[in-house]
Amino acid sequence: MQQGGPAARVKSPPMTPSAPHDDAPHADVFSWPVRVYYEDTDSYGVVYYANYFRFLERARTEWLRALGFDQVEMSAAGHGFVVRSVKGEYLKPAHFNDALEVRCHISGVSRVAIDFAQRLYRGDALLFDGVVRVVCINPALGRPVSIPTALRERLAPSPLPPLPT
Repeated sequence: MQQGGPAARVKSPPMTPSAPHDDAPHADVFSWPVRVYYEDTDSYGVVYYANYFRFLERARTEWLRALGFDQVEMSAAGHGFVVRSVKGEYLKPAHFNDALEVRCHISGVSRVAIDFAQRLYRGDALLFDGVVRVVCINPALGRPVSIPTALRERLAPSPLPPLPT
């Protein structure tokens, strides 16, 4: 922990939501900014481990919105996404007031599932590296269904950039 606690950290720059590839015909890469609030941290001013998954969820939700798919409308049409599995590596801690960036890449697609490779950065520093598999379900039935064709046509797995050495 730094001298003086989390309040003594360097002031982070203002954040601007951006999705640099949201106008692409396919959803190759998506980036979403996240600011760490006090409520996200533990008593040491470090982001509580479970909140990393909340940040990833926000990015996946905004990715879907950037592609033009409204989750309320999708649900009414009998489609929704639920997390099937997660895997993650905590590499460095995030702290109160940090300006972070979640980068999402689609690493796999099947008829009913999407695998997201998601990384959390503070500037150029990689803090968290994870994979989240979501499954498309009919919310009323709680059963898997095919990903809507209009969405699946925009999904193309892309390789993750290599990790810095």
